[in-house]
Amino acid sequence: MPATIIVGAQWGDEGKGKATDLLADTTDLVVRYQGGNNAGHTVIVGDQVFKLHLIPSGILYPHVTPVIADGVVVDPSVLLEEFDGLAERGLDPFERVKISGNAHLIMPYHRELDLLIERRLGKANLGTTKRGIGPAYADKASRVGLRFQDLFDEKIFRQKLEAVLVHKNEQLAKIYNRLPMQADEIAEEYLGYAERLRPCLVDTTELIHTSLEAGKHIILEGAQGTLLDLDHGTYPFVTSSNPVAGGALTGAGLGPRHVDRVIGITKAYVTRVGTGPFPTELFDEVGEIMTDRGGEYGTTTGRRRRVGWFDAVLARYAERVNGFTDIFLTKLDVLSGFETLKVATAYRYDGQEYTNFPPHQSIFHHAEPVYTEVPGWDEDLTEVSRYEDLPRAARDYVDMLEEESKSRITWVSVGPKRSQTLVRHDVPLVPPVAT
Repeated sequence: MPATIIVGAQWGDEGKGKATDLLADTTDLVVRYQGGNNAGHTVIVGDQVFKLHLIPSGILYPHVTPVIADGVVVDPSVLLEEFDGLAERGLDPFERVKISGNAHLIMPYHRELDLLIERRLGKANLGTTKRGIGPAYADKASRVGLRFQDLFDEKIFRQKLEAVLVHKNEQLAKIYNRLPMQADEIAEEYLGYAERLRPCLVDTTELIHTSLEAGKHIILEGAQGTLLDLDHGTYPFVTSSNPVAGGALTGAGLGPRHVDRVIGITKAYVTRVGTGPFPTELFDEVGEIMTDRGGEYGTTTGRRRRVGWFDAVLARYAERVNGFTDIFLTKLDVLSGFETLKVATAYRYDGQEYTNFPPHQSIFHHAEPVYTEVPGWDEDLTEVSRYEDLPRAARDYVDMLEEESKSRITWVSVGPKRSQTLVRHDVPLVPPVAT
């Protein structure tokens, strides 16, 4: 059975956790393929709320094997804290979660440098989560990173750590006037994680391929979103990895012939955390209402998200970059009660109109959205159980988003729970909606 990729179609926070959790009912493996604990996926099952940062969302199904693949960067202390929290709630992450030996480790100096670099940038800061993600990926690219497998060979771990600390301590002392970090202290802390995490170490690429050969279904779960992609996002206000569909293949060690579905997750409006351009951003009462109704605060940082009208230019760009087969539309219920809704169908800059993503960053940074206005609806959508029962205006809005996005909208979410998901098109492998 082929694999399914789940990708954020905006600037992250689109609801990938809910989509993954919902579809995992028919899945054997859920694989995180990039990012680190700068991500935050919230899943609500009944009255229970689960906030996941590193562990794939499929952990909530006992038959699913959650996999942390090669492309992820792992902070062992955060991972164990998450493990312990789930174990207290009756789950068994220590027995089920599998971690690639090639996944890179986030070290104490990564977290320290992330904080110091952001502080030094001042008003030009990138708005990182200060979790050490970027510096860890930088060391990976510079080939001085430590990997998860290094935890299980003390000699190798100490050799690599001591070598890299020479440069890191020089950087900390000469640029930031910080005291040097001690290799023995770091080694004692990190090697102490090894015994608890040893059962998780596997060749995840082999596990994925063996599972596919056995006819099992796999979901590749991304973190962040398309517009935060290192290569295809709104650089430099991006993450340090590749959340797009192509990144799923490299991060998991998988060829494209194994994938038959790419599901883009998008809100019925747009949000963004941190700095960077945002053409449809709202600064008025409408934006305040969206923020409050949508609970637009980061799962990982708690930061208030910026909100704006749906941007079809970005949606079309995300479709081209990822090749979506389906869209999972979230938070339609948040838009109830507005007399008029707006959708940005183009940008205007210097007398020229752009229906596709502009070729230069200066155009995007100063673009004025060209809006199409449509009627809103007053009805509460959270109790609707069939797509056909949505108000006519709500269905017209979804139809418009589908047409403007050039992507088929298959699922529509009208609330955070599994049961608050409406199927708009019949598709294979759609699980029964559970409460």
